[in-house]
Amino acid sequence: MNIKKIGFGLLMSLLVVFTACVDFIEPNVPYATFNTGLYLRTISGGTGQSWSIFDLQASNFNMELEAVDAEEGETLETVEIFVRHRRLIAGVGFEYIPAGTSTQVNQVQIGTLTKRDFQKATENPNHPTTLYRRAAFSISTADVLEALDVTFGDIEGGDAFEFRLRATDRFGRVFSDTNRSADVQGGFFYRSPFRYDVPVVCPSDLGGTYTYESTAMSSAFGSCPGTITGEVSLTPVSGTTAYIVSDATFGFWDCYGDAFNGGEVRLADSCGRLSFSGTDKKGDQYTFNFVSNDGQELRFTWVNSSNETGTVTLFANDTPWPSGLK
Repeated sequence: MNIKKIGFGLLMSLLVVFTACVDFIEPNVPYATFNTGLYLRTISGGTGQSWSIFDLQASNFNMELEAVDAEEGETLETVEIFVRHRRLIAGVGFEYIPAGTSTQVNQVQIGTLTKRDFQKATENPNHPTTLYRRAAFSISTADVLEALDVTFGDIEGGDAFEFRLRATDRFGRVFSDTNRSADVQGGFFYRSPFRYDVPVVCPSDLGGTYTYESTAMSSAFGSCPGTITGEVSLTPVSGTTAYIVSDATFGFWDCYGDAFNGGEVRLADSCGRLSFSGTDKKGDQYTFNFVSNDGQELRFTWVNSSNETGTVTLFANDTPWPSGLK
């Protein structure tokens, strides 16, 4: 009898361990309104994507999803894809297209995936080995803007597009970013936020050494006749789209035996709009006035708070000047 009792206890312990393992393997999804359910694991794309303001027409929103449930993705019926546009207005807050708020989410449906779009490894030879169904899709910016009834010209750097997924299973249950839990949203195992924000960014890559040609230089002390040529360096400031200018007078101070050292004048690139900030060693500020840009020659005038000024032609090095500079 003692042996049977010990054996029975051992058996029960094993059953507990086995059951715990099964609960871990099966997607016991902690939704806000469901104990178990369906989620869409992000395999690639989605989070971390951004669109360059200078390359919007060639951009896409790409994703690969894995439908996970207790039946290896078999309960999935549809995945609806929605989008809306967001812009931060200084002193006002966020404005949306379609109109809404952060809590009142009005959006446009831009696509639908069905169960047939999700395939298993046995149905697709290029599919990695997995128990669950996977699907991939790509949506162009042109399709996004058409759905929202806006044009490329309406989009500005700093805007964002919010993409949302809404999955429905054969029981009629709906899973989305409105009923997900924190684990489902950001947990390493689940990776299923159901919402993906794509910001419109303004990348800048102007760092380097450039040859310049300065003309029409003058100050309260007189003018500097003729043309001065030389080199100027633009040193990137980490974490910004600004550059430290090695000589913001582009050779003018050489005219009367001074040197541009000390202080710090920066050239900022804000979505192609160039401007100066900071001061030189004398405390003077600088203003950038755009003239023209043909890809090889960037022409502008500068003036500082001591009314020194000059006209500069900055020649492109190995890479043409971006066409959006202004």
